[in-house]
Amino acid sequence: MNGLRVLDLTRVLAGPTCTQMLGDLGATVIKIERPGSGDDTRGFAPPYVPNTRESAYFVGVNRNKQSVTLDIARPEGQAVVHQLLADTDILVENFKVGALAKYGLGWEDLRARYPRLIYCSITGFGQTGPYAPRPGYDGLIQAMGGVMSLTGEPDGLPQKVGIPVADLFAGLYGCIGILAALRHRAETGQGQQVDIGMLDTHVAWLANQGMNYLATGQDPARLGNDHPNIVPYQVFPTADGHIVLSVGNDPTFKRFCELTGQEALLADERFSTNAARVQNRQLVTDTLTPVMQARSTAEWVEALEAAKIGCGPINKLSQVFADPHVQARGVVVEMDHASGETVKVIANPVRLSDTPPSYRAPPPVLGQHTEAVLSALGHSAEAIAKLRADGIA
Repeated sequence: MNGLRVLDLTRVLAGPTCTQMLGDLGATVIKIERPGSGDDTRGFAPPYVPNTRESAYFVGVNRNKQSVTLDIARPEGQAVVHQLLADTDILVENFKVGALAKYGLGWEDLRARYPRLIYCSITGFGQTGPYAPRPGYDGLIQAMGGVMSLTGEPDGLPQKVGIPVADLFAGLYGCIGILAALRHRAETGQGQQVDIGMLDTHVAWLANQGMNYLATGQDPARLGNDHPNIVPYQVFPTADGHIVLSVGNDPTFKRFCELTGQEALLADERFSTNAARVQNRQLVTDTLTPVMQARSTAEWVEALEAAKIGCGPINKLSQVFADPHVQARGVVVEMDHASGETVKVIANPVRLSDTPPSYRAPPPVLGQHTEAVLSALGHSAEAIAKLRADGIA
């Protein structure tokens, strides 16, 4: 994506996730922030990155971007946006539906003037439909999109996922849509709008559980850590903790029974096939629990891996980042920050053999690049100073 220019009118998480991915893949990203306060996530702290006043939240999704402070609600700010749009390939925004149109910056306002522009809008509910005007929040979307009804213990409360998956998926689907639109533009010369609704993307990744409902018309029950379609595929207690056991098919279950001395189960029709085990889920769990409690987690991991049976410990984040495989894959990157400190960020997981993600610029401090970008647009030092004095930049 080298050479592509992105105008980033996003904040918080869904939009910044999308634009950081584009930046990691080589695009030049100019992030427009409110003068004085910037992206909301600059205030989502503590925690701060050590020895800085930068929130860990903001730093996590804003590398490879230039920060320009600009009040787009004022005509002078809008004029600067149009200067930037003259050389912009992709605009990404996550304002409420219709909000940018008030400033003459909506899709319908820009499409004729900038016919090659790809305009990605990320909102809670998309650009159409009865809920379109509503604001979208991750927890709200997790509730409305069904995942909370699927998450948690059977007799407990519905639970949200421990990370903001609704925001993250919306950002990643937005990036996918942009890449498809770029391909279309390469063939036709025409840009288009990419309309991403968080509720749409949330429903899309209901995956097997969504299909289970469509196939049966029955709401899937909460199963805690159990898999709805495969047994045993769940958490078991061990002698010193817990382990995830992932028996994905009948041949693997046969190896598991041979490893654990439970060959008699293979002759029991309640255990002999996955379909039978799903129907007899509680019996399988009750039968295997004392077996799994006989060894420590480490002993089970060693034995199960040797038998090519899926398993894994339940790691805390300190264990995740200390894991030798995670470290070997280089999932943490250190970057020199404008504060003078070195900041750690989580690496981009996309591995490309010829054009890998790059880490060219650390997450910016607020307005770090305002003068440089405005100067490149032809604004004099005096003009920039006036924009600052007037609260526009």
